[in-house]
Amino acid sequence: MAAFLHLSLLLFFMSCGSFVFISADGTTTVRPTVVSEAVFSATESLFSAGTTNASEVSTAEFTTGYRKSTATTTTTTTAHPTEGAARREVTRKKAGREEGPVEFARTRSIRSIKVSKKAKTVLKKPKKPAVTKKSKPPLKTHVSQSVLTETVPQCPPLGLESLKVKDNQLRASSYKRRGLGPHRGRLNIQSGIEDGDIYDGAWCAQVKDKKQWLEVDARHLTRFTGVILQGRSSIWSWDMVHTYKVQFSNDTLVWKPCMNGTTEAVFEGNQDTETPVLALFNTSTVARYIRINPQTWYQNGTEGDICLRAEVLGCKLPDPNNIYAWQTEPAASRDKLNFRHHNYTEMRKLMKSVNDACPDITRIYSIGTSYRGLKLYVMEISDNPGKHELGEPEFRYVAGMHGNEVLGRELLLNLMEYMCREYKRGDPRVIRLVKETRIHLLPSMNPDGYEMAFKKGSELAGWALGRYSYEGIDMNHNFADLNSVMWTAIELETDRSKLINHYFPIPEQYTSEDAFVASETRAVISWMQNIPFVLGANLHGGEVVVTYPYDMTRDWAPREHTPTADESFFRWLATAYASTNQVMSNPDRRPCHNKDFRRYNNIINGADWHNVPGSMNDFSYLHTNCFEVTVELSCDKFPHASELPIEWENNRESLLVYMEQVHRGIKGVVRDKDTQAGIADAIIKVEDIDHHIRSVADGDYWRLLNPGEYRLTVSAEGYLSSSRTCQVMYDHYPTICDFYLTKVPKHRLKDILAKGGKLPKDLQLRLRQLRIRKLRVTTKAINQRRAAAAAKRAKRV
Repeated sequence: MAAFLHLSLLLFFMSCGSFVFISADGTTTVRPTVVSEAVFSATESLFSAGTTNASEVSTAEFTTGYRKSTATTTTTTTAHPTEGAARREVTRKKAGREEGPVEFARTRSIRSIKVSKKAKTVLKKPKKPAVTKKSKPPLKTHVSQSVLTETVPQCPPLGLESLKVKDNQLRASSYKRRGLGPHRGRLNIQSGIEDGDIYDGAWCAQVKDKKQWLEVDARHLTRFTGVILQGRSSIWSWDMVHTYKVQFSNDTLVWKPCMNGTTEAVFEGNQDTETPVLALFNTSTVARYIRINPQTWYQNGTEGDICLRAEVLGCKLPDPNNIYAWQTEPAASRDKLNFRHHNYTEMRKLMKSVNDACPDITRIYSIGTSYRGLKLYVMEISDNPGKHELGEPEFRYVAGMHGNEVLGRELLLNLMEYMCREYKRGDPRVIRLVKETRIHLLPSMNPDGYEMAFKKGSELAGWALGRYSYEGIDMNHNFADLNSVMWTAIELETDRSKLINHYFPIPEQYTSEDAFVASETRAVISWMQNIPFVLGANLHGGEVVVTYPYDMTRDWAPREHTPTADESFFRWLATAYASTNQVMSNPDRRPCHNKDFRRYNNIINGADWHNVPGSMNDFSYLHTNCFEVTVELSCDKFPHASELPIEWENNRESLLVYMEQVHRGIKGVVRDKDTQAGIADAIIKVEDIDHHIRSVADGDYWRLLNPGEYRLTVSAEGYLSSSRTCQVMYDHYPTICDFYLTKVPKHRLKDILAKGGKLPKDLQLRLRQLRIRKLRVTTKAINQRRAAAAAKRAKRV
């Protein structure tokens, strides 16, 4: 116990460059601003890059693409990287990570602006920097070499963007209105489309002076290392902060500024409203509270408000007084999976490792290439990979259609690992899925866009970088617009019996080589046509909601509820995912941006949210048998690596439950009654549901339906149609309804005569009945013509 009492508590306090050493006897010693690597040795293992725990920060997380600083009063020099940093860089390249972005600079250089007290604006950097002589040290404003070469473990975001930081942890000096309050000052938050919307896109101060601030309460002692700033998201206003200061506190009463040597540091902010700008502190600071204090901002005459969106970088420090830490910390995932961001090379390696671990149930294949030649890899999971089995439904997950919405990509990679591992462990649920379902996982539909976002990193990619293909195409609007084809036919055709309601052909202009269709989109369409998918989901990011078709409004309205004939089952599908998702099912969660989907139970008709012509969901429903929904997985499009274990826990059950819905409804085989061969392209109609499906090559079919009683009619060219009633139960197993069709006598006769066989008695009787019926019809027509001619002659006389 005595040894424990004599242990010293090391506390970094108040400023960017000093700390206070409090010993057991009560004496206090103030240390200089020089911070050595030894100071952080106790926490190095918790925050260093390359670990796989919840605090991991991979090289994909950050980049040094911050806006460079300028100096006015004095010019400083930047230290060269230390030998240790150089060795780590070589190690990173040897490990195959050269395609990824560089991390936050391990060697600290000056990232703040020194502003003269009299000057009102920031002056430009001199062209020729002054040379610092060793014999004549510079003035006090110069930062010492030891500060410049400080090596600090990298820290993840606190979670303003991901909503890990709650609204009550954000305060401000003032704000214009509720929609521009401090709770809206989050990186990448999006505004509503109406001016003055309650969900606006930034924190905006009510007063325009240099005393305004946005405050973040980390709730724990935190080692703050940097700030990321962004302007206001608005289609009506152009507001951003050009320069700002930072202060720290432990009690909100006494505030100490972040220092740049002996002067208060001024950091460079934004020159546009969307590009995130990173500022790293010269020296990390331990405190509980941090304030961002704008100094200059965009002003258009008398217009221009102080508005910003922000993220704070910081590492939470262990609290020696908290003996119940395990009760307050969010539980990490119990699944030991590869939780980090994977670029194209690393994604291939992971998929290969899963295939090597489970060769009997996995297969990797490519469906095509991106514009830049990157292959679109798919992982197939099945007990008989590479082959469609009779009666076994095909399921697909597609992620990364928008390259910067990366969570779906990582979840599918985790899902591959998880199913392989659990299958080998004997998990009955996973074994049943693998044996009864053929699962296809496409983790990256837009690898070109992902690589662009990956190189910037999770916090600096912004809201749109990497969203589109390399050609600038939004693939979610790039599929053939079959909705308009259907609605035009309905308006022009008076006889509804002649209307088709499924398997709409792709318009010719869309299939031409000159059509503006992404190579990735063409590859996925070909994939859809080659494999008889029954159910799928398209994984996106930036919101937390599940949307279902139609995604396009009928009259091109901005938003309007536009249901399909299978509205009730699509709602079932969407609810199956949303109700089992830990974030969506939380009634106390905060809305992400500008719409509160909790009012809709976290599901919504896509067109009722916003109009999306040419979506993959609508195309899939109208051109194939596959039912598909879109899952918006998280508020943060590009979550930090430290958030991935939690996101896996949030979505694991949902991913499995949704796959199990492929076994809802009715399935069966349509066969020839005489030969027992499967009949392809047989049309399966459900009474009162105006959307048909077709049997596939072997004659098997799957019709997704809610529990209930249904009247099914099956027809095929050259066969007599057949009908029967089938009951769908609440079980996770489909109701089996097989159909045996009899050929029309003319087709049957041709088949028999072609084979040189004799006509059976039932066919002879059928042909005799048809001849008699034809003779009667012919005789009746002749008699009608004779009667008409006689009446005409009588009238003439």
